[in-house]
Amino acid sequence: MTMTAPLDDARSGTDREPEGTGVVGASRAFAWMLLVTAAAGLLAAWVITLDKIKLAENPDFTPACSLNPVISCGSIMKSEQAEAFGVPNPMIGLVAYAIVICVGVSLLTGARFPRWYWLTFNAGTLFGVGFCTWLMYQSLYDIGALCLWCSLAWVATIVMFWYVTAHNVRHGFLPAPSPVRGFLDEFPWVLPVLHIGVIGLLVLVRWWDFWTR
Repeated sequence: MTMTAPLDDARSGTDREPEGTGVVGASRAFAWMLLVTAAAGLLAAWVITLDKIKLAENPDFTPACSLNPVISCGSIMKSEQAEAFGVPNPMIGLVAYAIVICVGVSLLTGARFPRWYWLTFNAGTLFGVGFCTWLMYQSLYDIGALCLWCSLAWVATIVMFWYVTAHNVRHGFLPAPSPVRGFLDEFPWVLPVLHIGVIGLLVLVRWWDFWTR
């Protein structure tokens, strides 16, 4: 999968349907993107869940990813934000990323879905990226620590959200001006790269004294 070509391509022969059908599939590259990002998120959620169990059994347990005062997974796991909906956040991730893997596998087999399905999927990824954004803010400005596994899940979710959004814009499922559709068709990687870059810059600035000392 290259970053210089769209992940949905008319040349794939499996993505573009005749106008007005309202039922589309996706290219193999797009399907693999979903599988890779969801697998990364699932791995992160699984590792955090295991460490969360160990921490519950032994309050003195130190996760392997607690490397220093800033990169401290233990501080994140012990925070109130770690159970935003009354259950450990990684358990939500285990379910959500598993669903995305199922979607990716279905697309690899040639499945096509109607507009409502793609919009529902997009809404799910929007919720995911919104939740990750809230967790990022809490980590940077309230808890004051970073979790490397959480960061992996954030990146995976951001990439997933922007590519699914680009897919829906290109197919007209989400309204957008023609220049926007053309841009997302040619450069779908730009927005996720910018999004992740902004987060990296915020992390750099937040702990500038720590990184540069």
